[in-house]
Amino acid sequence: MSRLSFTLFAVLALLSACSRESIIDPPRIVGDTIPAPLSQELGDAKQGKLVFVSRERGHCILCHTIKGMEAEFQGNLGPDLSDVGNRLTSEQLRLRIVDITFLNPNAAMPPYFRIHDLNQVENRYKMQTILSSQEIEDLVSYLIEQKY
Repeated sequence: MSRLSFTLFAVLALLSACSRESIIDPPRIVGDTIPAPLSQELGDAKQGKLVFVSRERGHCILCHTIKGMEAEFQGNLGPDLSDVGNRLTSEQLRLRIVDITFLNPNAAMPPYFRIHDLNQVENRYKMQTILSSQEIEDLVSYLIEQKY
């Protein structure tokens, strides 16, 4: 197993252990967006930053960088998100976090809100998402502010 494959396997194993919620109805996709928020509450950018950096939550920082963020070991496997708020809408960000493979089937990023067609998921975490609907909305709120 290559170093990259092992790293991605370890990340997916960790993230599958952080599953949050079961989905009854999947979000509605329109074009390259999910127009409707996934939770009833507005996203909180401060909480979204915690999701971004926390090992127990999204741990997005493992693969992405944001200029000006005081965090060690920012990754470079995924795109730099320093100006993602200038490039994408909240609706576009939501889809990319929920399931990037809808747009890029070969993406290394895990689907944070998909429960079907997953591999190597421990039985107790099957049919659960990696992030909750509120964590997705918090992350979207944080990322949309990134306009370096």
